[in-house]
Amino acid sequence: MAVQTTNNLITSIGTTPVVVAQTDAGTRATILGLSLTNLLEQFIYVDIIMNDGVNEAYYLKNCILPPKTSLRAVSTGEKLILGLSNNLTVKSSIDDSIDAIVSLAELT
Repeated sequence: MAVQTTNNLITSIGTTPVVVAQTDAGTRATILGLSLTNLLEQFIYVDIIMNDGVNEAYYLKNCILPPKTSLRAVSTGEKLILGLSNNLTVKSSIDDSIDAIVSLAELT
């Protein structure tokens, strides 16, 4: 089994959910870090949703993010595991309002 570490950089996330990390039928991943930054001069609400292909669950729901600030949704000591064929999505209450950085280790 091989382990590959990567960073996913996603810009201008809005009201449509955007996949920030995903696995396929032969891959698992550990989210080592997830940072979201509010690009606007107003408050926004953020959702982080995990989906396993059948079920969907909120990791964070309607989390308030003040203007021009960042949120460390997954940080030091905390890990989020994506099993086979899972994805992690982020959406905002306002279009083009969030940048995201996801650090992960994939096991194939």
